[in-house]
Amino acid sequence: MTSTAASRETATTARPQRIGNRRRVSVPGRLTWRDSSGTLRFVSVTTRDISDLDAFVECDRPASIPLYRLVHFQVEAPARGGKDIPEALQRGKVLSAVYRVGPYQSATGTPAGYALRLMVEPKQATAAAEGRARLAVAN
Repeated sequence: MTSTAASRETATTARPQRIGNRRRVSVPGRLTWRDSSGTLRFVSVTTRDISDLDAFVECDRPASIPLYRLVHFQVEAPARGGKDIPEALQRGKVLSAVYRVGPYQSATGTPAGYALRLMVEPKQATAAAEGRARLAVAN
């Protein structure tokens, strides 16, 4: 019985696997959102890593975006055609949610970056992930 309890603890405390395969990609982008007063805000960002379902971006200047805020994320036009850019981002703006705020910078008091969940159709995301898996198996 103790081994079962121990295995349950390990199973529940283990880190969940990532949904998508992240790729280290550094391309310029832009976030736009409305603050609590309804004012439109924007900031230029650089991606640190990206997958079909999420991305981590670092702001080029200090910006304070609350956790769970809906934002529009887009990769700048010259970088959209890259092979590592997800299909949804190649088309333009993607509605995204801030799901993790990076560590705060002591110099500015604002986060160094944000993890974004791309709000894409599940079947599109699943089809893209399955396509990549088939390519990986074939190679």
